[in-house]
Amino acid sequence: MEIKYLGHASFLIKTKTAKVITDPYDSEMVGLKFPKVEADIITVSHHHRDHDEVDAVSLPATGAAPLIVDMPGEFEKMGVRIFGFKSFHDDKKGEERGENILYKIEAEGVSVLHCGDLGYVPEDSFLDSIGDVDILLVPTGGFYTIDSSQASDLVKKIEPSIVIPMHYLDAANARASAARQKNFGQLAPAEEFTKKFGVEKPIALPKLVYKKEEVEEEMKVVVLEI
Repeated sequence: MEIKYLGHASFLIKTKTAKVITDPYDSEMVGLKFPKVEADIITVSHHHRDHDEVDAVSLPATGAAPLIVDMPGEFEKMGVRIFGFKSFHDDKKGEERGENILYKIEAEGVSVLHCGDLGYVPEDSFLDSIGDVDILLVPTGGFYTIDSSQASDLVKKIEPSIVIPMHYLDAANARASAARQKNFGQLAPAEEFTKKFGVEKPIALPKLVYKKEEVEEEMKVVVLEI
């Protein structure tokens, strides 16, 4: 499995049989240019413009329309299984920002949990219903989502093998884009989260290539390039 960060809360997850994109975003609103990518499956954690711009995703080479998953439940296509779990975008049961869906994506013996715009740390019983997670894609910027401290608590509860932060303020992009600074300037940088795990200045990798048989005993925090 290969995971590439597209910015904000969007990732390209490539398996041997399919391409999955999470939370494609509106470039104008987010202040990052959404890349030209195609997908067989698109997951949408909630219907805000910075997470549900499915029209920005290209059709796969086959020309077949992608499976769009935007609700809780169980789905399967091209060897990829997806489980959606209802949660909330805030810590008031959705009263402020509505609902949010966590997606557990399983393929090739690997499980990835994409948290979307999770606004609180769920109870243990909820996390138990999700089951084991190999790779956790977690928001860390705060303000619109859980912050770095809450994300750290969530990591300790889930105990994944790899943690990849998302939905944070990238300093270079913030300087270059007035739109990003305006809409997301209050987000904290990734370093606020990584330093809680002893990584003061993380070196961003272009992508993560993960095989179940190569799992290390110690959990790793991985920052990916946009």
